Amino acid sequence: MNFKLINPKEHKQLFLDDHVIESMKGIKKSLHQPQKWGPVIKSGYQSRISPQWNTEKKIWEWWYMGENIHYTTSTDGEHWEKPSLGLYEWNGSKDNNIVCDPEGDGHQRLFHIIRDESDPDPTRRYKGLFSSSDRYAGISNDGFNWTMLDTPPIPSQDESQFTYDPFTKQYLAMVKQPTKWGRSVFLSTSKDFVNFTEPKLIFCSDEVDWENCRRRVREVIENPSYITPPIVDDQDYMAEVYNMAVMPYQGIYIGFPTIFNPFGAIPPPRTNFTRINQIELSVSRDLYNWERVADRALFIGLEPWDNTNYGTSQLLMSGQPVVRENGEIWIYYNSLRLPGSIEDYKTYNRAKELFRLNVDLKVFNDSGALSLAKLRPDGFVSVDGDESGIIVTKPFLMKGENLYINADARWGEIYTEIIDAETMKAHPGFWVPGEHPPPFRDDSIKAKVDWKYPHDLVFEKPVRLKFYLHQARLYSFWLE
Repeated sequence: MNFKLINPKEHKQLFLDDHVIESMKGIKKSLHQPQKWGPVIKSGYQSRISPQWNTEKKIWEWWYMGENIHYTTSTDGEHWEKPSLGLYEWNGSKDNNIVCDPEGDGHQRLFHIIRDESDPDPTRRYKGLFSSSDRYAGISNDGFNWTMLDTPPIPSQDESQFTYDPFTKQYLAMVKQPTKWGRSVFLSTSKDFVNFTEPKLIFCSDEVDWENCRRRVREVIENPSYITPPIVDDQDYMAEVYNMAVMPYQGIYIGFPTIFNPFGAIPPPRTNFTRINQIELSVSRDLYNWERVADRALFIGLEPWDNTNYGTSQLLMSGQPVVRENGEIWIYYNSLRLPGSIEDYKTYNRAKELFRLNVDLKVFNDSGALSLAKLRPDGFVSVDGDESGIIVTKPFLMKGENLYINADARWGEIYTEIIDAETMKAHPGFWVPGEHPPPFRDDSIKAKVDWKYPHDLVFEKPVRLKFYLHQARLYSFWLE
């Protein structure tokens, strides 16, 4: 029998989709929201760039935007310093951390930046995309002094995301363009950071998003703990996809679409919407075909207003998450506070909303923050067994490697069998019960699976794993 094999030796096998699963019984999938760590840079700043490690300076670097584009550094990724760069004058002084000419045109506004450790040319160590609409490519040796490339821009609207894909060794620009579904995500790629492909539609909203929009809008309006935007006109607006960061991770692509849910139309000249933005998860294996994760549950959702917190109206990824040395996943995101200005609330007779929630006027001067959330390694989605759950994996080759799992069985247990891929029968010495050591009853991001006898884990034909989960969660498995 010919099998399409998975490869748990090359990458950890996760459960955001069903790619590694042959069958399940008594199992449910759970999306896990990251633990919110709080704001790390306040005063209304935003970023579409993740912090990046500088191997030469031994610091984290981060570029962020407000009225200007700024630069900040950190030794731990949590506490950030704003060095005085002395590059450009602002308010009569060069004692600031501004990195782009405040007097320059829009094409000189840095929107994305990647530190490329693999490029042998030091003048191309940093690669950036500029402008607030179409994206223009530039290169730099230090992230401050830029040479713009004489190449056509990538067509885009005001939003985009940008990253490097180590699997296909190409640069990925996820730009925003309109479709009949409203704001949508298009992908443009480049192997050389000179020539970019024509953007191709990869992700947009649909009728399910629109129904979710109706429900989520009602939740905010009807729940007195949340701030209602200044314009609510009861029209049936469609949800849109504001942008989507993409994270190449363990052989797959994890998308973080920001879903745009309108409340009311803002009249000209602004011609936009009052809205909420929240972050979901999606997954792809080729960058072009995407599957929504966990029935579109929120990965990072809004918070009720408490007069001190952020993330109460709009949430957007700063860029792809950062994987720390211990495997922990750090998610940096934009958390915006108020769904409108003071003038909006007064103009549209909604100041009573601010009065009701006792909103301090000072918060309008600190309208958002760059925030941090943390997630266990591989911790996006788990497969969970309650009283009795069984998972059978797709086949793979096992030629002497050890098996490891990332799992939480503090309240239960996990047994693991090695079974023949074709007959589905357990191999002698690797079955439950009878020839199995005590089950896994712990919480570990890397637990070695052992069997009763010191068998040589070399099998001539493909095998599968059969997991028995009792009140336990399994996040991933792999071979080493």
